[in-house]
Amino acid sequence: LRQGCPFSTKEPCGGDRAFGPGTMLFANIDDGYLEGLLRGYRGGILTDQDYVNLRQCETIDDMKMHLSSTEYGNFLQNEPSPITSTTLQDKCTEKLVEEFNFLKNQAVEPMATFMEYITYKYMIDNIMLVLTGTLNQRDTNELLEKCHPLGKFDSMATLCIATNASELYRMVLVDTPLGKYFSDCLSSQDLDEINIEIIRNTLYKAYYEDFYDFCQKVGGGTAEVMAGILELEADRKAINITINSLTEPSIIKVRDQLYPKVGKLYPSATGISEKKGSNYCSKLAQCVEPETIKTTLDAFPEYKKALESLGAEAGFGESEGSLEKDFDELEVNLNMLAFEQQFHYGMYYAFVKLKEQEIRNIVWIADCISQGEKGEIDRYLVTIF
Repeated sequence: LRQGCPFSTKEPCGGDRAFGPGTMLFANIDDGYLEGLLRGYRGGILTDQDYVNLRQCETIDDMKMHLSSTEYGNFLQNEPSPITSTTLQDKCTEKLVEEFNFLKNQAVEPMATFMEYITYKYMIDNIMLVLTGTLNQRDTNELLEKCHPLGKFDSMATLCIATNASELYRMVLVDTPLGKYFSDCLSSQDLDEINIEIIRNTLYKAYYEDFYDFCQKVGGGTAEVMAGILELEADRKAINITINSLTEPSIIKVRDQLYPKVGKLYPSATGISEKKGSNYCSKLAQCVEPETIKTTLDAFPEYKKALESLGAEAGFGESEGSLEKDFDELEVNLNMLAFEQQFHYGMYYAFVKLKEQEIRNIVWIADCISQGEKGEIDRYLVTIF
């Protein structure tokens, strides 16, 4: 009956979700329980008052006591005192992973594929962590322990034996979901720090473009909400690539190959449009100083505040930290707005991002308390609700 209904939200084969009268009629059949559950999880995110209370803690054990009165409950009850910020981060992450996997394991198409896309980002980060650690002679088991649980896969341990990108693909990644993204970074060059960074950004470029296309095919509220979120993340990635490569000539040459072809910066700032020497390149790729970056992006008022501190007299490290906080605030705002709509998948992605920010906040407060620097808490703290 549902497949024959003119307002059905899915094709008989489980195809793309349409946005129309049928959305509200049939969305709850497959996704209603999970959306209700997700909104319950969202209600457990720490509030401004929780952060006020955490600021008043004198030790991490005091933080444990306050967090036990929130949705975190007794998640630290089996941890001996004194508790470290690393333990705090691990246990908070475990709770996030548990909640995410509970949702993911009950999802049906196309939401099941959407949930898989969320994990790809962590796979990329894990691969780069292992490759960089191996390059610096770090212990394999120690590296695998530091990998994010959402991005682990069976053949991760064999990453350590790859010596170039071609071997990495042939021996490890060909059977993973990231294999389709890796074709653009194949080369016979050795895996040194510069090439690993180029591979990381190439994978992210392919990931953002693929995820964006998938969300647009799903359509409706998912396409609308995720477009804004992914465009911001893609723009942030492009800006960070430009800033971080100011002192790396080998990366400056390939910037245009690393910029995602989605976002507000594309194509006016990151699209190849101007001739430089014998080659064509984008406006942003030509920037070699912080001031030229700010000038190039002056036409994008949403990023003006974030870029104000770039190249400030306080020092590059501090200005970079302020830049990251400003972008974090922009992302938190978009992810909060995702919950203002219903019947879309963007809120699942937004929930993971908000919980990530919450974990960073908790760990930052714990680090400040353990180092006796409580006055620094507000420097990088990004409150959510």
